[in-house]
Amino acid sequence: MSQHQDRHTQQLEEQRNDQPSGDRAATHRAEVPSSESPGARTWFSAERAKAFVDAVVAIAMTLLILPLMESVGEAASESLTAADWLADHGGQMVSFALSFWIIAMFWIRHHQLFADVERVTARLLWITVAWMLTIVWMPVATAMSGQMEGEPVVQSLYIGTMVAATVGTLITRAYLHRHPELHEIPPDTLRRGTLVDLAMARLFALALVVAILVPAIGYFALFLLCLVGPVVRLLRRTPLGR
Repeated sequence: MSQHQDRHTQQLEEQRNDQPSGDRAATHRAEVPSSESPGARTWFSAERAKAFVDAVVAIAMTLLILPLMESVGEAASESLTAADWLADHGGQMVSFALSFWIIAMFWIRHHQLFADVERVTARLLWITVAWMLTIVWMPVATAMSGQMEGEPVVQSLYIGTMVAATVGTLITRAYLHRHPELHEIPPDTLRRGTLVDLAMARLFALALVVAILVPAIGYFALFLLCLVGPVVRLLRRTPLGR
């Protein structure tokens, strides 16, 4: 009986040695019991998550233009000229251009962050879904800001959405920092990105406070984002930047 088991074991070893290295690695992973530890983390391919994010952001950016498209049809039915339409919807066009640029900026930063992410966990997926919620809400906040100009509540919703999106990116970076097995992002790159997100979050929050306290300034408070560079340099001098 012992000799028979030895021959069986030898045959398995020979079959494993005949496999390509990639197949042997896959076989090894398959042989690891799923119940190896009660808190074992399940990993998923990052490619599908990246494609999903790209699709959601593309749809959100497309939705920004819909209110303007509808207003063109209404203007045509009322026999208005192009000049009349431009004069009536100047605020909407500014909101559209600003939101388009902001969503593009958020997507570029998220794309750069996930470029070296190779695996995702269920928790990281939910963090990403929460971040996407802020992006999907942007077209609604943009439509409100373009058609309900001057309302403090609308300004708070619009700028508050940007604060939430930036915080979502910060949470994602913090999670990746705690789980280096999911990515190949250099620690210095992750730290620099965190400083930029911290600066943006603080400036968006400051813009929100200014817009609430001084309604006359309104969306012009977003020009505070021009100070991202100086704020990052200040943060580098703190323990966070070391």
